[in-house]
Amino acid sequence: MLDLRLYMLQRITALLMAPLVLVHLIIMIYAIQGGLSTAEILGRTQGSLIWFLFYGTFIIAAAIHSAIGLRTIAFEWIGIKGPLLTVFMLAVGLTLFLLGARAVWAVTYA
Repeated sequence: MLDLRLYMLQRITALLMAPLVLVHLIIMIYAIQGGLSTAEILGRTQGSLIWFLFYGTFIIAAAIHSAIGLRTIAFEWIGIKGPLLTVFMLAVGLTLFLLGARAVWAVTYA
C-alpha cells in the first residue's frame, strides 16, 4: 500500500512540476533574450511573495518527486531495504528541500 501511495505522490508531483518547469524555462529565456543582468533579475524578484510561492511550490514538489525516485533506485540498484530505505528517502527529500528553500529565500527575500 505504501508503494502505491508513493507512486501516486510521485505522479502528482510530476503533474504539478510540468507547468512550473515550463513557466520557469519561459522566464529564463525571456530574461536571457532581454539581456537582463543578475542584478536586474534579483531586483525584480526581491520581496516578491508571488515568486516566493511559485519557486517554493516548485522545490517542495521537486524534493518529494526526486526523493521517491531515488528511493526506487536505492532499492533496485543498491539493495537498501526496510526502515533504512525510508530513512534514506526522508534524508534525501529533506536535504533537497533545505537546499532549494535556501536558494528561494536568497532570491526572494535575502
